[in-house]
Amino acid sequence: MPEPTIGRTVLYRATEYDAQQINKRRKDAYQSGTDTEEDGTIAHVGNQVSEGQVFPATVVRVWSGGLVNLQVHMDGNDVLWATSRAEGEDVGNWAWPEVQ
Repeated sequence: MPEPTIGRTVLYRATEYDAQQINKRRKDAYQSGTDTEEDGTIAHVGNQVSEGQVFPATVVRVWSGGLVNLQVHMDGNDVLWATSRAEGEDVGNWAWPEVQ
C-alpha cells in the first residue's frame, strides 16, 4: 500500500465517542434553533452518526509511525477533525478505499 500523504482520500471508521460528539452538536443546533437561522450562522446539521459508520476523509497532516490527522467529511454540513489516527480496520482507524 502507498504511504499516506497530505491531500489523499482515505476512509475513516467512526468511534462511539465521535458519534456522541457529532450527534450532540447537531442536537444542540436543532434545539437552539440555529439550524434554521438565515443570518449567516453556521450550525451543525446532518444525519445521525453511529459507531462503525465509514466516512471519506482527507489527510491533512502526516506524523511519524504512520499516524495521520484527518478532516472527516460527515453526511451533513460539518466535518470531524480526527487526530493521530492509525491505519487499520477497527473503529477510530483509517483505511485505503477499495480499488474498483
